Amino acid sequence: MLLWFWKNRLDGDADLFEYEVNEKSKNTKARIGVLRTPHGEIETPCYMAVGTQATVKAMTTDMVKRAGSQIVLGNTYHLYLRPGEDIIKEAGGLHKFMNWDRPILTDSGGFQVFSLGDLRKITEEGVEFSSHLDGSKHMITPEKSMQIQQDLGSDIAMAFDVCSAADSDFETVKEAMERTHRWLVRCREYHTREDQALFGIVQGGMDKNLRQESAKFVDGMDLPGNAIGGLSVGEPKPMMYEMLDETVPFLSEKKPRYLMGVGTPDCLVEGVVRGVDMFDCVIQTRIARNGTAYTGVGKVTVRNSKYKRDFTPLDPKCDCEVCKNYTRAYLRHLVNVNEILACMLISFHNIYYTNKLMDRVKEAIKDGTLLELRDEIDELYA
Repeated sequence: MLLWFWKNRLDGDADLFEYEVNEKSKNTKARIGVLRTPHGEIETPCYMAVGTQATVKAMTTDMVKRAGSQIVLGNTYHLYLRPGEDIIKEAGGLHKFMNWDRPILTDSGGFQVFSLGDLRKITEEGVEFSSHLDGSKHMITPEKSMQIQQDLGSDIAMAFDVCSAADSDFETVKEAMERTHRWLVRCREYHTREDQALFGIVQGGMDKNLRQESAKFVDGMDLPGNAIGGLSVGEPKPMMYEMLDETVPFLSEKKPRYLMGVGTPDCLVEGVVRGVDMFDCVIQTRIARNGTAYTGVGKVTVRNSKYKRDFTPLDPKCDCEVCKNYTRAYLRHLVNVNEILACMLISFHNIYYTNKLMDRVKEAIKDGTLLELRDEIDELYA
C-alpha cells in the first residue's frame, strides 16, 4: 500500500483534508486513492456530476446519491448571478441550500466568463462582463472568486484562471497562462477558509512546453490538489491525450489530479490511464435531455423510431432502477411527448452508468486489465 498525504490542520483538530493513494497500476499511470474532506470521502478515480445551479439537472439529491455520486459540482458564475452567494451563505452554505451532505466542488467562474466571448473583457485586475441574463455589468477578480466560493462553503474551491481557445496563437496562450499563474498567487493570498481546499489550475493551450511550464508552476504552489484546465475546448481527442501526457508527469503524485470538463466514457478511461483522478462533465445530463443514453452497447438514442416497439431495457447490461423498470419503447414515448420524466430517468441512468464505469476502472487497475477495458470502451465510444 502506498500512503501519500496532504493534510490541513485546524487548531489541532482532526485532519480536514487528506489524500491517500492506496494502489498503483502496474502497466499504466493509473492509481486508486481516497480524498477525505469535511463532508466525507471521495474514492478515486471518480466522475463528478455537475450541479450548475445548485442542482444536477432533472434530478433530486436523493436520485444523485442513488446513482452512486460521491461529489457534485456547483458553478460559481451562475450561483453568483442567481440567487447570489449572500443568499446561499445566509441559508447556511451550499450544502444546506441544496440538501446535499456529501462533498461539493465549486469551479471558479473562469471558464464561464471565457465562454461569454464578446460579452467579457479580460484585464490584469480580472474579468469585466455583461450578464447573459440581463446584460448587467459585473467584475470577477481572483479575490472576488475566492470570496464567492468561501461564502458558498464548498469543500473544494478552484483558483480563478484564464482559458484560451484551442486554436489560439502562441502569444495569446502564453499570456493567458502567465496571467493564470499571477492570479493563482492572488487566490492563495486571499483564500483563508480552512475547511475548504484550494486547487490550482494548469493552462498552456496545446503547446507542450507551456503545459510543462504551467504544471511545474502550479504544482510548486503546494496546494492540496492540482487541476488541468483548457482541454476539451475544441481540440481533437488525440491532441488532448498528448497534452495530458505532457502535463501529468509534472504534477505531484502525492495530490489528486483533476481534469476539468471531461466526461465521455472513452475520455474518462484514457484520462485514468494517464494518471488523472477526478473528472467532471455536463454531457451525461445534456444528452439525456435529447433522449440519448450511455450503455454497455454504446450510445442509444431512444428518440429514434426503431425503438417504438422495443420493450427491452434501456441498457441490457445495466442493473439501475431505470433499466429494471422501464423499456426503451416507454422512454421513447416520454421523450417524444416532451415529458419531464424522460429527462429524469435517462439522466439517472447516464450518471449511474458513468459511476459504475469508474468502479470497473478501479477493478481493472487492481487486476491489471485497465488497457483491455480502455480498448473495450474505445470501441464503443471513441
